[in-house]
Amino acid sequence: LKISAGFQEMSLGERGGRRRDYHDLGVNTRHLMEHVRESKTGVSGNLIRLSTNHFRLSSRPQWALYQYHIDYNPQMEARRLRAALLFQHENLIGKTHAFDGSILFLPKKLENKVIEVLSQTRQGETVKITITLTNELPSTSPTCLQFYNIIFRRLLKIMNLQQIGRNYYNPSDPISIPKHRLMIWPGFTTSILQYETSIMLCTDVSHKVLRSETVLDFMYSLYDQVGEQQFRESCTKELIGVIVLTRYNNKTYRVDDIDWESSPKNSFKKSDGTEISFVDYYKMQYTQEITDLNQPVLISQPKRMRGPSGVLAGPVILIPELCYLTGLTNKMRSDFNVMKDLSVHTRLAPEQRMREVGRLINYINKDDNVQKELRDWGLSFESKLLSFSGRVVQSEKIRQGGKVFDYNPHLADWSRETRGAPLTSVKPLENWLLIYTRRNYDAANILVQNLFKVAPAMGIRVNKAIMVEVDDRTEAYLRTLKQKITSDTQMVVCVLSSNRKDKYDAIKKYLCTDCPTPSQCVLARTLSKPQTVMAIATKIALQMNCKMGGELWSVEIPMKQLMIVGIDCYHDISAGRRSVAAFVASLNHGMTRWYSRCVLQDRGQEIVDGLKVCLQAALRTWYSYNEHMPTRIIVYRDGVGDGQLKTLVSYEIPQFLECLKTVGPKLTVIVVKKRVSSRFFAEIEGKLQNPPPGTVIDLEVTRPEWYDFFIVSQSVKSGTVAPTHYNVIYDSSALKPDYMQRLTYKLCHMYYNWPGVIRVPAPCQYAHKLAFLVGQSIHREPNLTLSEKLYYL
Repeated sequence: LKISAGFQEMSLGERGGRRRDYHDLGVNTRHLMEHVRESKTGVSGNLIRLSTNHFRLSSRPQWALYQYHIDYNPQMEARRLRAALLFQHENLIGKTHAFDGSILFLPKKLENKVIEVLSQTRQGETVKITITLTNELPSTSPTCLQFYNIIFRRLLKIMNLQQIGRNYYNPSDPISIPKHRLMIWPGFTTSILQYETSIMLCTDVSHKVLRSETVLDFMYSLYDQVGEQQFRESCTKELIGVIVLTRYNNKTYRVDDIDWESSPKNSFKKSDGTEISFVDYYKMQYTQEITDLNQPVLISQPKRMRGPSGVLAGPVILIPELCYLTGLTNKMRSDFNVMKDLSVHTRLAPEQRMREVGRLINYINKDDNVQKELRDWGLSFESKLLSFSGRVVQSEKIRQGGKVFDYNPHLADWSRETRGAPLTSVKPLENWLLIYTRRNYDAANILVQNLFKVAPAMGIRVNKAIMVEVDDRTEAYLRTLKQKITSDTQMVVCVLSSNRKDKYDAIKKYLCTDCPTPSQCVLARTLSKPQTVMAIATKIALQMNCKMGGELWSVEIPMKQLMIVGIDCYHDISAGRRSVAAFVASLNHGMTRWYSRCVLQDRGQEIVDGLKVCLQAALRTWYSYNEHMPTRIIVYRDGVGDGQLKTLVSYEIPQFLECLKTVGPKLTVIVVKKRVSSRFFAEIEGKLQNPPPGTVIDLEVTRPEWYDFFIVSQSVKSGTVAPTHYNVIYDSSALKPDYMQRLTYKLCHMYYNWPGVIRVPAPCQYAHKLAFLVGQSIHREPNLTLSEKLYYL
C-alpha cells in the first residue's frame, strides 16, 4: 500500500518530524525466510512474567479510514486557504476530519464516490472543489498507522504539551537545578505501530535538559576567557552544530553559522513585502525586548522542503539573546557532580518510570477534549500496561587460561571470579617505550611498579620500559616517537598531564597511520589515588595485552566454521561530514581474535562499496588462520538509522551476496538497534524490577513483518535497563530462532574492555570503538599492519 503523497507533505507540526520512521514500515523481510514464517519464537530458558510500556489501541468493530483526494479549480496554493474553502462544507464532511492540503481523511464514508461543491473566497471568487474517494483503509495499513500517530500528536497538543524535535514536553512542570543553571522539562516519546497481535502505543519518559543561559550570555563569558583575538574563532568552534531553544515559540534550531556583519538593527522583508527591523519584529510578534543591539546573528539552515512546490525554505535568522542553549557541554558531561544531580531526575527506577508512563494514559483518559477527539474517530486506549511472558536463558561459563568460571548472573560481571587467574594467551612485554613529562615522573614510576606487581598473576612477562622524559608539548611527544620507536617496539605508553584532545589525537594519528605501533595513553591523575592504582594497573595490563594480540577469556561457541562480523558507522563532523564505517570480523573458532578495517567515504556515498573490500580481506585472513573458508557468516550491522532499512535490504545485502558468490558460505544479516523506546519490567514479588541479564523477548511487542527479538543483556545499578533490538533481515543459514538468540547473547560476553556482559555483541562494540577513534582522532584509514590487533580498545 502506497503511503499517500499528501502525507509526505504533511506539515512539520502535524507530522511530528517522524517521517523517517515510516520508511521502515513497508519493509517486510520475514516472509522471505521459510524457517521463521510460521514461528520465530525460541524455547530455551526459564519463563518470566514481564510488563512493558505498551498500551493497546482499540477501535470500534469494522473500523476503517476513508481517504479522499481534494482538487481545486482554479488551483489554490496556500494550504490554509484550501482548508478554509473545504471546511465551508462541514455539514457534508462532518466535524471529524484530518486534512493536509490535498488528502482528506474521514471516519465515515460519504454518499457518493465523487462529490463536487462550490466555495467562495473572501474576494468573492467561486472555487470548484472535487472530493474523490481514493482508498478505504483497514486499521493495519501503513497509512493508517501514520494517521494514528498524527491524531495522537493532536491529543498531545490538546493537553498543552510542547513539541521539541520528535518528542513532547511539559514546560509548565519544569524541574530546576539552580546550582548548575540547568532546567529539565519532563516529556514523552510516543509511537503507534502494528505489533504481533494488536496495534499499540509505545510511550517512554523523555527529558529535555535546558540551560538557563542564553547564547549571548555564553558569548560574553567566552569573550572574558579567550580575549578579543581568539573570540570569533572560539565562538564558531563552540556554537556551530549546537541545538538552541527559542522560548518565545518553543522551537529548537541547529546553529549552522554566525553572521558577524549583521545585528538586530538590520531589517528584513516580511511576506507581505514590507520591511521591518529584527528589534521591532520580535517586539511586535512575541513581545520580546532585545537589549544588546550590537550582537551578531545566528543562522540556521532548514533541512526540509516547504510546501507542495518542494522549495527549500530560506535560512532562519536567530538572535543570540533570545536563544537558550540545550543539552550539556563536554565540560558538564565530565563533571561528576553535574551528572549525579541530573541523574536523580532522569534515571528512573522501573516503578517510578511506570508511574510516569501511566500518568500520560491517565491524562488521556481524564481529559474530556481528548476523549471527545478519540470518540469521534472511534478509537480508545486501554489503561493497563501490556503484560506477557519472556524467557531468561542460562548464564554462560567463562573460560580463561584453561579454567572454567561461573559468575553471578544478576551482576553479569566476572571481574572478582577471574581476578589473579592466568589469561588465555599472553604476549610478553619485552620492548616497550614509556613517555612522560617531568611533572609526571612519579606517576610513570608508579605505573611501572604496579605493572610488575599485577602482570605475573596473569602470566604476562614484563621487562623494564625504555623511559623517556619530554616537554609537555605535542611536538615534543611526536619528536620522541619518531626518534625512539624501532621495528622491535611492541608498545608505546604515554602518560599525559591532561585530556587535551589535540595532543591525544596527534599521538594516536601518528601511531595508527605513520608509524603503526600499539599504544596506550594514560592520564597521570588516574594513577594518583593509592587505593585504586592496583585496579587501574590491572586494567592497563589487560588492555596492553589485547592491543599486542593477546586473548583474555572466551565462552563456548558450539558452531564450527563460523565467522562473525560487526559493522558500525560514525559521522565525522570535522572532516566535512565524512562517514567512517568500521568493519570487524572474527578469525578463529573461539571468537578471541579479530580482523579490523575502516572505510572512509564522502557525504552521501554508499558505505557498501568499501565494505566489500573489507569482507574480501577478512576472508583471506580467515583462510590464513584456518586453511578453509567459513561455512556461515553472521553480520551484526549497527549504526542503521530510522528509515534506512530499505536501503540495507535492497542495496547492502545483494552486494554482500555478490562478494560471497564464489566462496559460498551461508549469510545472515542482523540489524542491531540500541535506541529503542521499549522498556521491560520483571514482575517479582509484586514489584516491578529490571529483568535479569539474559532475558529474551520474541513475542507480543515484536513486529509481525520482521524476524526480530529483544535481549536484555547487561545489568544496571540505577535506573531502568534498556533492551537491544535485533532484526534479522536476511538469513540463508536457517538457524533456529533459539540458536540465533543464544549466540547473540554469548557474543555480548566477548568484549575485552569490560569483564562483564555488555549491551551489544562484542564485534559491534569493537566496530564502534574503531569508528569512533578514526572519526574523532585519526581522520584517515589506519595502517593495515595493525588490522589483526585490537589497537583501538
